[in-house]
Amino acid sequence: MSSNDLEMTSARGPQWSIAARLALWYTAATFVVVAVATGLLYWVLVNVGREDDQFLVDTVQIMRALIRERPTDVAALRQEVDWEGAARRYARVYVRVLDESGRLIIETPGASAIIARHTLTPADADAEPGPGIDVTSPAGAPYRMLAAWAMLGMDGRDRRLIQIALDRTTERQLLSDYRTRLWGVLALALVASGLVGYTIARRGMAPVAAIAGTARSIGSSTLNARIPTDGLPGELSSLAATFNAMLDRLEDAFTRLSSLSADLAHELRTPINNLRGEVEVALGKPRTAAEYQEVLASVLEESSRLSQMIDGLMFLARAENPETQIDRTPVDVRRELRAVCEFYEPAAAEAGVSLHVGEGEVVQTLFDRTLFQRALGNLITNALRHTPAGGRVLLSASRSHDTVTVEVSDTGRGIPTEHLNRVSDRFYRVDTSRSASSGGLGLGLAIVGSIMKVHGGSMTIGSRPGQGTVVTLVFPDTSDAPKPTLSTAVAAS
Repeated sequence: MSSNDLEMTSARGPQWSIAARLALWYTAATFVVVAVATGLLYWVLVNVGREDDQFLVDTVQIMRALIRERPTDVAALRQEVDWEGAARRYARVYVRVLDESGRLIIETPGASAIIARHTLTPADADAEPGPGIDVTSPAGAPYRMLAAWAMLGMDGRDRRLIQIALDRTTERQLLSDYRTRLWGVLALALVASGLVGYTIARRGMAPVAAIAGTARSIGSSTLNARIPTDGLPGELSSLAATFNAMLDRLEDAFTRLSSLSADLAHELRTPINNLRGEVEVALGKPRTAAEYQEVLASVLEESSRLSQMIDGLMFLARAENPETQIDRTPVDVRRELRAVCEFYEPAAAEAGVSLHVGEGEVVQTLFDRTLFQRALGNLITNALRHTPAGGRVLLSASRSHDTVTVEVSDTGRGIPTEHLNRVSDRFYRVDTSRSASSGGLGLGLAIVGSIMKVHGGSMTIGSRPGQGTVVTLVFPDTSDAPKPTLSTAVAAS
């Protein structure tokens, strides 16, 4: 890793793994759910105070009815006060009844010590008592208090003041205990959800770790390794299949590169050994000028063959570059076929082979003229080389609705079926006994295939031993397409 990469990593901070992020999100989501649930329960308990207010209002209404309907029955009033004081087991109620001058009429034992310390605003006798107020006794005990006026008798000439206090110590203790347990539950939920989330995330990311482990183990000698896709989730199965497909392409490319390197070393060794042998023989003893001239001519021939091989390989390298663009120009295909035939007519006559262009309609399209001529030249050269004297080579062109097809057929020896799939490979020769000097370099069809590739077309070869070979070039018809950006990198080769 470079210093710039280290600085960028340091600036961004530590990189979290996917498992850690999933565990964090799972923990946060679970904790939020638990916190909201417990918070709602706590809110429900806190609002129990509303029930306390309703209890106080109901008690006031009962006392009002008793004072209004039985104004002289003090015994009944005392009985009601005592009953209210003992009605709740865990929340005691204190009641006081005063006249308008503030004189105590009746009370629950101990009520004055709690209620008299606080100023309560009573509700009118004909009004609904409002909510109570929270107060605290000198001992720190919490109370809920309420006060209201009551009409004495049915004539309403006198009033009584009712004061009530509800002990809320038990409720406060319950809320306090609940809060303590709540924090404990939240802490336990945080730890438990973190552990469960991390476990789930690790188990869920285990296939990713397996994929990464397989990727780390792959090297130049283990390109045949593949990621097992059985049992993987759908998303990871697709990822593994894509990764395996990439490995297939890499293995194929590496195999081709290794084969090319071996073939190239083999093909270069012969002309270089020939050059070395010629020079060593020439330098072995004094020679005449004619002998030196003969050696130099042989050296020039081998050098020319090496130059052709290097030029062909450089052309193939440039043609296979994905950034390569070609110079498409309008071309009369039949005129080009005739021009190439005229160029190769002397070679055909020397080989005793007739070279013709088939009749047909005018075919025009857009492609790179130089590359097209080179592809035709390679095909004609191959056809002349493998067609015996008296044979025939025919070039033809035709158009369909979206393609232009060019065919080069001969009546030569043909290609055995087992070789058809490999004749367009670099340095491949059907007759391995033929040397480069007598059988070509083995690059002609490979160059034609590359030319078709940069044009977006295809090449197919059909052949039957003893009957001849037909090479079909199919170009996309781009006569109406806009002319692309020009590049002479390929054409210059």
